[in-house]
Amino acid sequence: MSVSVSLNASRGGSLLGQDSLRKRVAGSLAGGVTGAAALVIVAIVVTIVVSIVIGGWSTLSWEFLTQAPREGMMEGGIFPAIVGTVLMTLLMSVMAVPLGTITAIYLSEFASPTSIFARAIRFAVNTLASIPSIVFGLFGLGFFVQFIGKGIDSVANPGTLVWGQPNILWASMTMGLLTMPVVIVSVEEAIRTVPRDWRDASLALGATRMQTIRKIVIPSSLSGILTGMILAISRGAGEVAPILFTGAAFFLPEVPHALSQQFMHLGYHIYVLATQSANVDKTIPLQYATTLVLLGLTFSLNIIAVVLRSRIRSNAQHG
Repeated sequence: MSVSVSLNASRGGSLLGQDSLRKRVAGSLAGGVTGAAALVIVAIVVTIVVSIVIGGWSTLSWEFLTQAPREGMMEGGIFPAIVGTVLMTLLMSVMAVPLGTITAIYLSEFASPTSIFARAIRFAVNTLASIPSIVFGLFGLGFFVQFIGKGIDSVANPGTLVWGQPNILWASMTMGLLTMPVVIVSVEEAIRTVPRDWRDASLALGATRMQTIRKIVIPSSLSGILTGMILAISRGAGEVAPILFTGAAFFLPEVPHALSQQFMHLGYHIYVLATQSANVDKTIPLQYATTLVLLGLTFSLNIIAVVLRSRIRSNAQHG
Protein backbone atom coordinates (compact mmCIF):
# COMPACT_ATOMS: atom_id res chain seq x y z
CA MET A 1 0.00 0.00 0.00
CA SER A 2 2.76 2.36 0.98
CA VAL A 3 4.63 1.46 -2.23
CA SER A 4 1.50 2.31 -4.32
CA VAL A 5 1.05 5.67 -2.57
CA SER A 6 4.70 6.44 -3.13
CA LEU A 7 4.41 5.61 -6.87
CA ASN A 8 1.29 7.76 -7.25
CA ALA A 9 2.99 10.66 -5.47
CA SER A 10 6.01 10.27 -7.72
CA ARG A 11 3.82 10.27 -10.87
CA GLY A 12 1.87 13.29 -9.60
CA GLY A 13 5.08 15.19 -8.96
CA SER A 14 6.36 14.27 -12.41
CA LEU A 15 3.13 15.50 -14.06
CA LEU A 16 3.28 18.77 -12.08
CA GLY A 17 6.89 19.20 -13.15
CA GLN A 18 6.01 18.64 -16.82
CA ASP A 19 3.06 21.04 -16.58
CA SER A 20 5.28 23.70 -14.99
CA LEU A 21 7.90 23.17 -17.71
CA ARG A 22 5.27 23.57 -20.45
CA LYS A 23 4.04 26.80 -18.85
CA ARG A 24 7.58 28.17 -18.66
CA VAL A 25 8.23 27.25 -22.31
CA ALA A 26 4.91 28.79 -23.41
CA GLY A 27 5.63 31.93 -21.40
CA SER A 28 9.13 32.24 -22.85
CA LEU A 29 7.78 31.68 -26.38
CA ALA A 30 5.05 34.32 -25.94
CA GLY A 31 7.57 36.78 -24.53
CA GLY A 32 9.98 36.11 -27.38
CA VAL A 33 7.32 36.56 -30.09
CA THR A 34 5.94 39.79 -28.62
CA GLY A 35 9.44 41.14 -28.05
CA ALA A 36 10.43 40.32 -31.62
CA ALA A 37 7.26 41.99 -32.94
CA ALA A 38 7.98 45.11 -30.88
CA LEU A 39 11.58 45.12 -32.08
CA VAL A 40 10.47 44.90 -35.73
CA ILE A 41 8.07 47.83 -35.27
CA VAL A 42 10.72 49.95 -33.55
CA ALA A 43 13.24 49.08 -36.27
CA ILE A 44 10.78 50.14 -39.00
CA VAL A 45 10.03 53.43 -37.26
CA VAL A 46 13.71 54.15 -36.67
CA THR A 47 14.53 53.34 -40.30
CA ILE A 48 11.84 55.71 -41.58
CA VAL A 49 12.85 58.53 -39.24
CA VAL A 50 16.56 58.15 -39.98
CA SER A 51 15.96 58.14 -43.74
CA ILE A 52 13.85 61.33 -43.44
CA VAL A 53 16.48 63.05 -41.31
CA ILE A 54 19.29 62.09 -43.70
CA GLY A 55 17.28 63.17 -46.74
CA GLY A 56 16.04 66.48 -45.35
CA TRP A 57 18.74 67.74 -43.02
CA SER A 58 20.88 69.29 -45.75
CA THR A 59 17.91 71.31 -47.08
CA LEU A 60 16.72 72.45 -43.66
CA SER A 61 17.82 76.03 -43.01
CA TRP A 62 16.56 79.28 -41.55
CA GLU A 63 15.67 80.55 -45.03
CA PHE A 64 13.74 77.34 -45.75
CA LEU A 65 11.69 77.84 -42.59
CA THR A 66 11.01 81.57 -43.05
CA GLN A 67 10.51 82.04 -46.80
CA ALA A 68 7.53 81.38 -49.05
CA PRO A 69 7.78 78.82 -51.88
CA ARG A 70 8.68 80.17 -55.31
CA GLU A 71 9.59 79.03 -58.81
CA GLY A 72 6.65 76.65 -58.99
CA MET A 73 7.37 75.47 -55.40
CA MET A 74 10.71 74.00 -56.51
CA GLU A 75 12.64 76.64 -54.56
CA GLY A 76 12.09 78.79 -51.50
CA GLY A 77 10.69 77.71 -48.14
CA ILE A 78 7.59 76.52 -46.34
CA PHE A 79 6.75 79.42 -44.01
CA PRO A 80 3.07 79.77 -45.14
CA ALA A 81 2.60 76.02 -44.69
CA ILE A 82 4.05 76.11 -41.17
CA VAL A 83 1.83 79.05 -40.15
CA GLY A 84 -1.24 77.46 -41.76
CA THR A 85 -0.65 74.13 -40.00
CA VAL A 86 -0.17 75.79 -36.61
CA LEU A 87 -3.26 78.01 -37.02
CA MET A 88 -5.42 75.10 -38.12
CA THR A 89 -4.19 72.98 -35.20
CA LEU A 90 -4.96 75.75 -32.69
CA LEU A 91 -8.45 76.36 -34.09
CA MET A 92 -9.11 72.61 -34.19
CA SER A 93 -8.03 72.32 -30.54
CA VAL A 94 -10.26 75.20 -29.43
CA MET A 95 -13.23 73.48 -31.06
CA ALA A 96 -12.58 69.84 -30.18
CA VAL A 97 -11.01 69.85 -26.71
CA PRO A 98 -13.63 71.76 -24.63
CA LEU A 99 -16.62 70.02 -26.23
CA GLY A 100 -14.94 66.62 -26.07
CA THR A 101 -13.95 67.09 -22.42
CA ILE A 102 -17.45 68.18 -21.37
CA THR A 103 -18.95 65.20 -23.19
CA ALA A 104 -16.52 62.80 -21.50
CA ILE A 105 -17.31 64.26 -18.05
CA TYR A 106 -21.04 63.87 -18.72
CA LEU A 107 -20.63 60.25 -19.83
CA SER A 108 -18.44 59.24 -16.89
CA GLU A 109 -19.93 61.30 -14.04
CA PHE A 110 -23.55 62.12 -14.81
CA ALA A 111 -24.96 59.65 -17.31
CA SER A 112 -26.72 56.57 -16.00
CA PRO A 113 -25.34 53.24 -17.26
CA THR A 114 -28.81 52.47 -18.63
CA SER A 115 -29.36 55.90 -20.21
CA ILE A 116 -30.46 55.65 -23.83
CA PHE A 117 -29.06 59.12 -24.51
CA ALA A 118 -25.62 58.12 -23.17
CA ARG A 119 -25.67 54.93 -25.23
CA ALA A 120 -26.54 56.97 -28.31
CA ILE A 121 -23.58 59.30 -27.65
CA ARG A 122 -21.19 56.36 -27.20
CA PHE A 123 -22.50 54.77 -30.38
CA ALA A 124 -21.95 58.05 -32.23
CA VAL A 125 -18.43 58.39 -30.80
CA ASN A 126 -17.49 54.83 -31.74
CA THR A 127 -18.95 55.32 -35.22
CA LEU A 128 -17.08 58.58 -35.77
CA ALA A 129 -13.83 56.94 -34.61
CA SER A 130 -14.16 54.22 -37.27
CA ILE A 131 -14.95 56.50 -40.22
CA PRO A 132 -12.12 57.04 -42.76
CA SER A 133 -10.67 60.54 -42.65
CA ILE A 134 -11.52 61.23 -46.31
CA VAL A 135 -15.21 60.84 -45.44
CA PHE A 136 -14.83 63.64 -42.89
CA GLY A 137 -13.51 65.81 -45.70
CA LEU A 138 -16.52 65.08 -47.90
CA PHE A 139 -18.85 65.73 -44.96
CA GLY A 140 -17.10 69.04 -44.24
CA LEU A 141 -17.45 70.06 -47.89
CA GLY A 142 -21.16 69.27 -47.96
CA PHE A 143 -22.15 70.47 -44.50
CA PHE A 144 -19.82 73.37 -43.62
CA VAL A 145 -18.96 74.76 -47.07
CA GLN A 146 -22.07 74.06 -49.13
CA PHE A 147 -24.77 74.21 -46.45
CA ILE A 148 -23.63 76.54 -43.65
CA GLY A 149 -21.19 78.69 -45.64
CA LYS A 150 -23.51 79.35 -48.57
CA GLY A 151 -26.38 79.83 -46.16
CA ILE A 152 -24.44 82.58 -44.39
CA ASP A 153 -23.53 84.20 -47.71
CA SER A 154 -27.13 84.14 -48.91
CA VAL A 155 -28.11 86.15 -45.82
CA ALA A 156 -25.07 88.31 -45.02
CA ASN A 157 -23.30 88.60 -48.40
CA PRO A 158 -25.87 88.30 -51.23
CA GLY A 159 -24.15 87.69 -54.54
CA THR A 160 -20.70 87.34 -52.97
CA LEU A 161 -18.89 84.13 -52.09
CA VAL A 162 -17.16 84.67 -48.73
CA TRP A 163 -17.98 81.73 -46.45
CA GLY A 164 -19.38 79.40 -49.09
CA GLN A 165 -15.92 78.27 -50.19
CA PRO A 166 -13.12 76.26 -48.55
CA ASN A 167 -11.32 78.16 -45.80
CA ILE A 168 -9.34 77.63 -42.62
CA LEU A 169 -12.43 77.81 -40.37
CA TRP A 170 -14.31 74.99 -42.12
CA ALA A 171 -11.11 72.92 -42.32
CA SER A 172 -10.50 73.37 -38.58
CA MET A 173 -14.08 72.43 -37.70
CA THR A 174 -13.84 69.34 -39.88
CA MET A 175 -10.60 68.35 -38.17
CA GLY A 176 -12.26 69.05 -34.82
CA LEU A 177 -14.91 66.47 -35.65
CA LEU A 178 -12.17 64.02 -36.63
CA THR A 179 -10.24 64.37 -33.36
CA MET A 180 -13.19 64.75 -30.99
CA PRO A 181 -13.83 60.98 -30.56
CA VAL A 182 -10.18 60.53 -29.55
CA VAL A 183 -10.51 63.34 -26.99
CA ILE A 184 -13.75 61.91 -25.57
CA VAL A 185 -12.42 58.38 -25.22
CA SER A 186 -9.06 59.42 -23.73
CA VAL A 187 -10.61 61.84 -21.22
CA GLU A 188 -13.28 59.34 -20.19
CA GLU A 189 -10.70 56.62 -19.67
CA ALA A 190 -8.54 58.99 -17.60
CA ILE A 191 -11.50 59.97 -15.41
CA ARG A 192 -12.45 56.34 -14.86
CA THR A 193 -9.03 55.68 -13.28
CA VAL A 194 -10.04 57.81 -10.26
CA PRO A 195 -11.28 55.40 -7.54
CA ARG A 196 -15.00 55.55 -6.79
CA ASP A 197 -14.21 55.70 -3.05
CA TRP A 198 -12.67 59.16 -3.50
CA ARG A 199 -15.92 60.47 -4.94
CA ASP A 200 -17.96 58.84 -2.18
CA ALA A 201 -15.68 60.32 0.51
CA SER A 202 -15.98 63.80 -1.00
CA LEU A 203 -19.77 63.55 -1.20
CA ALA A 204 -19.93 62.19 2.37
CA LEU A 205 -18.04 65.27 3.59
CA GLY A 206 -20.73 67.53 2.15
CA ALA A 207 -19.24 68.50 -1.22
CA THR A 208 -21.54 68.78 -4.20
CA ARG A 209 -21.08 66.66 -7.28
CA MET A 210 -19.65 69.59 -9.24
CA GLN A 211 -17.20 70.38 -6.40
CA THR A 212 -16.16 66.72 -6.33
CA ILE A 213 -15.55 66.74 -10.07
CA ARG A 214 -13.68 70.08 -10.00
CA LYS A 215 -11.49 69.41 -6.95
CA ILE A 216 -11.13 65.61 -6.84
CA VAL A 217 -11.84 63.93 -10.17
CA ILE A 218 -10.26 66.32 -12.66
CA PRO A 219 -7.04 67.06 -10.68
CA SER A 220 -6.53 63.34 -10.06
CA SER A 221 -6.90 62.45 -13.73
CA LEU A 222 -5.33 65.59 -15.19
CA SER A 223 -2.17 63.88 -16.43
CA GLY A 224 -4.16 61.31 -18.42
CA ILE A 225 -6.52 63.99 -19.72
CA LEU A 226 -3.68 66.18 -20.98
CA THR A 227 -1.87 63.24 -22.51
CA GLY A 228 -4.95 62.11 -24.43
CA MET A 229 -5.72 65.63 -25.59
CA ILE A 230 -2.25 66.33 -26.90
CA LEU A 231 -1.99 62.97 -28.62
CA ALA A 232 -5.34 63.62 -30.31
CA ILE A 233 -4.17 67.08 -31.38
CA SER A 234 -0.88 65.73 -32.70
CA ARG A 235 -2.82 63.22 -34.79
CA GLY A 236 -5.01 65.98 -36.17
CA ALA A 237 -1.98 68.11 -37.06
CA GLY A 238 -0.72 65.40 -39.41
CA GLU A 239 -4.00 64.52 -41.15
CA VAL A 240 -4.36 65.70 -44.73
CA ALA A 241 -7.38 64.04 -46.34
CA PRO A 242 -10.14 66.05 -44.53
CA ILE A 243 -8.63 69.41 -45.49
CA LEU A 244 -8.27 68.63 -49.20
CA PHE A 245 -11.89 69.67 -49.77
CA THR A 246 -12.43 72.13 -46.95
CA GLY A 247 -9.54 74.60 -46.85
CA ALA A 248 -6.05 73.59 -47.99
CA ALA A 249 -4.60 75.57 -50.90
CA PHE A 250 -2.42 74.15 -53.66
CA PHE A 251 -0.15 77.22 -53.61
CA LEU A 252 -0.59 80.33 -51.49
CA PRO A 253 2.57 82.32 -50.75
CA GLU A 254 0.82 84.44 -48.11
CA VAL A 255 -0.34 83.47 -44.64
CA PRO A 256 -4.12 83.67 -44.02
CA HIS A 257 -5.22 86.87 -42.26
CA ALA A 258 -8.93 85.96 -42.01
CA LEU A 259 -10.90 82.85 -41.13
CA SER A 260 -12.57 82.93 -44.55
CA GLN A 261 -9.27 82.41 -46.42
CA GLN A 262 -7.57 79.25 -47.57
CA PHE A 263 -4.22 78.18 -46.17
CA MET A 264 -1.22 76.02 -46.97
CA HIS A 265 -0.63 72.85 -44.92
CA LEU A 266 2.60 70.92 -44.46
CA GLY A 267 1.03 67.54 -45.21
CA TYR A 268 -0.77 68.77 -48.31
CA HIS A 269 2.38 70.58 -49.44
CA ILE A 270 4.28 67.26 -49.31
CA TYR A 271 1.52 65.60 -51.33
CA VAL A 272 1.63 68.35 -53.95
CA LEU A 273 5.41 68.21 -54.25
CA ALA A 274 5.38 64.43 -54.60
CA THR A 275 2.55 64.10 -57.12
CA GLN A 276 1.77 67.36 -58.91
CA SER A 277 5.04 69.22 -59.18
CA ALA A 278 6.47 70.09 -62.60
CA ASN A 279 9.70 68.32 -61.68
CA VAL A 280 9.15 65.76 -58.92
CA ASP A 281 12.78 64.62 -58.82
CA LYS A 282 14.00 68.15 -58.16
CA THR A 283 11.59 68.52 -55.23
CA ILE A 284 12.71 65.35 -53.42
CA PRO A 285 15.02 67.25 -51.00
CA LEU A 286 12.17 69.68 -50.31
CA GLN A 287 9.83 66.75 -49.65
CA TYR A 288 12.25 65.27 -47.13
CA ALA A 289 12.81 68.60 -45.40
CA THR A 290 9.08 69.38 -45.21
CA THR A 291 8.39 65.90 -43.83
CA LEU A 292 11.12 66.44 -41.26
CA VAL A 293 9.47 69.70 -40.12
CA LEU A 294 6.06 68.01 -39.88
CA LEU A 295 7.54 65.14 -37.88
CA GLY A 296 9.31 67.64 -35.63
CA LEU A 297 6.00 69.41 -34.97
CA THR A 298 4.25 66.14 -34.15
CA PHE A 299 7.08 64.83 -31.98
CA SER A 300 7.19 68.15 -30.13
CA LEU A 301 3.53 67.74 -29.17
CA ASN A 302 4.19 64.20 -27.97
CA ILE A 303 7.20 65.33 -25.95
CA ILE A 304 5.09 68.09 -24.38
CA ALA A 305 2.54 65.43 -23.39
CA VAL A 306 5.23 63.28 -21.75
CA VAL A 307 6.76 66.23 -19.87
CA LEU A 308 3.37 67.48 -18.66
CA ARG A 309 2.40 64.02 -17.47
CA SER A 310 5.69 63.57 -15.61
CA ARG A 311 5.46 66.96 -13.91
CA ILE A 312 1.84 66.47 -12.87
CA ARG A 313 2.60 63.04 -11.46
CA SER A 314 5.62 64.42 -9.61
CA ASN A 315 3.59 67.29 -8.16
CA ALA A 316 0.85 64.87 -7.12
CA GLN A 317 3.33 62.59 -5.35
CA HIS A 318 5.03 65.46 -3.51
CA GLY A 319 1.95 67.59 -3.00
